[in-house]
Amino acid sequence: MIGQRKIGVLMGGLSAERDISIRSGEAVVAALTDRGYDAWPLFVDRDVDLVLRQARIDVAFVALHGRYGEDGCIQGVLELLGIPYTGSGVLASALAMNKVRAKEVFRLHNLPTAPGYVVQCDSGEDVLELHGSFGFPAIVKPAGEGSSLGIRVARDELELESAVEEALRFDDDVLVERFVDGKEISVAVVAGKPQGAVEIVPKRGFFDYRNKYTGGRTDYHLPARLSPERYRSALRLATLAHEALGCDGASRVDLIVSERGNEVVLEVNTLPGMTPTSLLPKIAHGAGLSFEDLCEEMLKGARLRAHGHRRDRRAVQVTFDGPERRAGFLSDAH
Repeated sequence: MIGQRKIGVLMGGLSAERDISIRSGEAVVAALTDRGYDAWPLFVDRDVDLVLRQARIDVAFVALHGRYGEDGCIQGVLELLGIPYTGSGVLASALAMNKVRAKEVFRLHNLPTAPGYVVQCDSGEDVLELHGSFGFPAIVKPAGEGSSLGIRVARDELELESAVEEALRFDDDVLVERFVDGKEISVAVVAGKPQGAVEIVPKRGFFDYRNKYTGGRTDYHLPARLSPERYRSALRLATLAHEALGCDGASRVDLIVSERGNEVVLEVNTLPGMTPTSLLPKIAHGAGLSFEDLCEEMLKGARLRAHGHRRDRRAVQVTFDGPERRAGFLSDAH
């Protein structure tokens, strides 16, 4: 029998991206089942700890997006329960999800980011005074949301106040960044290696939630239309951003390649969309990795990261070896 171990694909969750997560999870279940793995959908809600205990899975494939799934929370639960899981660990997930903290890490590693400042809901500061001579246009983002939820472009003071007020509905901290004109690029990093880059060209506006998930609103160019030198530079920068946050498994790194000849890092997505038409699978497919191959490659990286588990004779990592892809656990010697 292929895949003796029981794999739970975690989907749904409590964030505003629940529907996208379910689509990702269903696609992953189908792909793994097609490859002969014993994969089961697990719908995540507030009783996720009970669901995980009752399901008695051997490994978790995390297909959650947004709060409580992409921010280290579910990873912490899985660590406590001793269930190896795919993707990044608690710290890397939390850092990547918080755009403000991720930006600080990028700067510490001398990675280019757009100039910006933070608006806090309880600071009592006037937004316009804080903005001062920062200039327009500016990008306003909730610090801890995904799928471009709550993101707006502000072109004047009125739009700035409105955009900040809206963003504060999603998060207590809001990041305001200078708008960088250029090509929006997404790079897929799988198992620490860049797989390629896609250029994103919305037909109208910027790559917001509607343009991401409504068909026909955005054009994609794979590979990205960059010179060979700029293309290599984008891949290298994305890999460095992935490493700076300590990410594992598969991530999608978003950048802007400006007309002035440089690149800036926007963010790292530790649990990008996993439907066959999502950006990560698109890029992987362009690199010769089918959707099923991609899911299987991500599954191979499932493991625990907390040091306490290494003293336990239980699993700390999952391997899928041999022509039958049999699933087994490595001892703590590894």
